[in-house]
Amino acid sequence: MGRAFELLNNMQHNKSFSDYIEHVREIPKKDPEYSEEELNLPECIQNYLDNKGIKPYTHQYETLKHGRNGKNVLITTSTASGKSLCFNLPVFEKLANNSSATALYIYPTKALSNDQLTTLKSMESEMGLEIHPDKYDGDTKQHLKLDIKRKSRLIATNPYMLHRILPHHDHGWARFFRNLKYVIIDEAHMYRGVFGSHVSFLIRRLRRICKFYKSNPQFIMSTATLANPEEFSKKLTGLDFEIVENDGSQKSKKYFILYNLMKQENSEESWNKAAVRLFNANMLSELQTLAFTRTRRMAELLSVYVKAELDPMLQNRVSAYRSGYSTKNRIEIENRLKRGELWGTFSTNALEVGIDIGSLDSVIMYGYPGTLMSLWQQAGRAGRAGGDSIVTLFANADALDQYLVKHAEMIFEKTPENAVIDLNNPYIIEKQLLCAAYELYLTPDGNDLEFCTDIKKHISNLEEKGLLNKQNGGYLSTVKNPALNVNINFISSNNFKIMGENGKLIEEIDMWRVFSEAHPGAILINQSVKYLIESMDYKNRICNARQVKYDYHTDAYALTDIKIEKEINSRNYGEFTFHFGEVTVITDYFEFAEKKYGNILNRKPLVLPPLKFKTTAMWITFPPKFMKAVTEGDKSDIGGLHGAEHAMINIFPLHVMCDRSDIGGVSVLKHQDTKRSTIFIYDGMEGGIGLSEKAFTLPKKIVKTAYELVRDCTCETGCPACIYSPKCGNSNQELDKVSTLRILEGLNKKLEFELDWWLDKKD
Repeated sequence: MGRAFELLNNMQHNKSFSDYIEHVREIPKKDPEYSEEELNLPECIQNYLDNKGIKPYTHQYETLKHGRNGKNVLITTSTASGKSLCFNLPVFEKLANNSSATALYIYPTKALSNDQLTTLKSMESEMGLEIHPDKYDGDTKQHLKLDIKRKSRLIATNPYMLHRILPHHDHGWARFFRNLKYVIIDEAHMYRGVFGSHVSFLIRRLRRICKFYKSNPQFIMSTATLANPEEFSKKLTGLDFEIVENDGSQKSKKYFILYNLMKQENSEESWNKAAVRLFNANMLSELQTLAFTRTRRMAELLSVYVKAELDPMLQNRVSAYRSGYSTKNRIEIENRLKRGELWGTFSTNALEVGIDIGSLDSVIMYGYPGTLMSLWQQAGRAGRAGGDSIVTLFANADALDQYLVKHAEMIFEKTPENAVIDLNNPYIIEKQLLCAAYELYLTPDGNDLEFCTDIKKHISNLEEKGLLNKQNGGYLSTVKNPALNVNINFISSNNFKIMGENGKLIEEIDMWRVFSEAHPGAILINQSVKYLIESMDYKNRICNARQVKYDYHTDAYALTDIKIEKEINSRNYGEFTFHFGEVTVITDYFEFAEKKYGNILNRKPLVLPPLKFKTTAMWITFPPKFMKAVTEGDKSDIGGLHGAEHAMINIFPLHVMCDRSDIGGVSVLKHQDTKRSTIFIYDGMEGGIGLSEKAFTLPKKIVKTAYELVRDCTCETGCPACIYSPKCGNSNQELDKVSTLRILEGLNKKLEFELDWWLDKKD
């Protein structure tokens, strides 16, 4: 037996670990399935495969066949199934047979782009082709860019750089776009939410430019396993795709542990200390370990805690890794991982996709990553060298984590989620339309009619603002290169710069995070170094910081109010009404806490301007008679309403694919607009991205799961596993579990009756 099994066996026989193991699942080894078809590849490519001992899997040949037939292809096989070869074979075949053909590879991260470029250059060299593969991104030296545009036939980039390339398509790019035969979009599942909406319009801008140069490239995309591959690929690109989903690759044995500190109600060990102990057990068992955390701060904190317990000679074997690091630091960490010099690494989802680390033996997920898709992507990072591996999901105390570790079938038997891309956010649409109008004439009555919904309305809005001019039957931007003002990660582009004592840039943070993570008095951690934020210059978007050695971290708290701007839809369920519409959210950060190992040391006031934004929301209104009954006549008691709001938000990601930070909630005993007790669930970004709208169509599922969550929790008065929320503005004070259960039970019964009656009537 290998080291992975030995660690599992030791944990199962060691009470300090076994008490917290909720479930163990052995995922068996899978034999490979190879294609028996004749490949008929160019000789140089076939020789390369023979020399490497590569025999294509069935799904790799299927992709090649679709590519030869001129089809767009979406590959949805599992992590480490050889998806790179799936698209490399048809691309290199086309480049070998056509000496002028070009290909564009789009990767979501620089790490993945850098890693794959090494493979592409090796393939070119060993095949004896003149393709000159190269990367064109923010790290490319200025003096190399012109040469790449002149001669490279395969360019690797990322959405951020493509966003900057397209406005300059007439500056040396004509040869490349005119001969473009393939566009490869790797790890396409990363493009969801706000980022996905921006990228979908970015791809439409690319297709406009290709059409201008009279090229019509095929698209090949790879993604994690999805429930809606056809819908997703269509929304992302505007094109139809052939789906390749039957995985022929070989799989080694994997042991999957669901680990839960809350399994023992009287456990005195803190989550952080238990997290460190589990990590050290993996690393010191000679298993190269990659640990995923939900936040950048947690990656840094756990790295600091682990190093503090290690022998000084071993501290250099552990590192954190996340976005915000310099390119030089990221590449150094990546190379140390590959060489096996790092025994343990704490990372955000920056390494969920990216470099191929063949030696990884163990993956620990500190908290459910938000979707089953991400969970299996992260789990797939272990075992790539072919040996047995071990994966551990270390549950957080929150409701979603607790629900999943106690219902293992949700992880191992539930189908993957739908990947949601919303193409209706007016702020994103108009920013992208303005970019398109700078690149080429915008023609809403011609080729651009399908660029977005209501294109004429959006063009009219931009024209009224003086941002578009009508010329020669089309529209051109009056703004010079508007892409410079559009951050495709966000709806808003108001980033703050965090500056050190020496005037050196530490990192950039968007405005929505800076209020919670880089306010005056906050502790910001970058590469295991702690910085105290001393001041915030709101006008110039600068926060000043100095390095400190404090042993605490900080959390900020906010109160949120909502104003209804426009009700778009509503539906009655007896005395309850569900609504959907446009709202304004006002968030006021009023306080922050200094914490150590999760314990609050001090609370301090915050004085910051309120954050306001318009978005979409679902809200539920309750009749006074019902609220009086569930609160036993005490109209001042909002504890049940507040608890019901928390419970619904806690289970929201089980039904609507999103990160928990993408949504927010507010509960009010008598809202100024509805005049009733009201619960709001809103999209946490300007303009909304379709999350609350989707929730409006799923009331029964959301309410039923929330009710079961609270009903089945063994606590007496409420806890993080049912009605507490880590984002709560009043620190989960005055929550009432009894009233919460009554509200959710009443809602659930009414929804079950009304929906069943409505469906019977419809039939």
